[in-house]
Amino acid sequence: MKAILLLVLSNIFMTFAWYGHLKFKSSPLWIVIFASWGIAFFEYCLQVPANRLGSAQFSVVQLKMLQEVITLTVFVCFSAWYFKESFRWNHGVSFLLLVGAVFFAFKK
Repeated sequence: MKAILLLVLSNIFMTFAWYGHLKFKSSPLWIVIFASWGIAFFEYCLQVPANRLGSAQFSVVQLKMLQEVITLTVFVCFSAWYFKESFRWNHGVSFLLLVGAVFFAFKK
């Protein structure tokens, strides 16, 4: 459970690093690159321990599948909150397909 919490937190940082700058398109690119790297540093400080802890409980494939669903969950919430974008039906279908992929990744 600790690994999953760290994955969620790391994804929050990475989503801001990758997409947060899009609200500041007038800022010089070099500034947003350095700002993104600064934010991503904290993502790595959470991601690396999450993968270390998670690899004791999950296979590497399972860990990656969890990571992808967490990434999309965080991104959907971020895009709705930060960019005021709507979640459409086709987004929901594609998300459910990914959740299905996680389900099958965890089958023994």
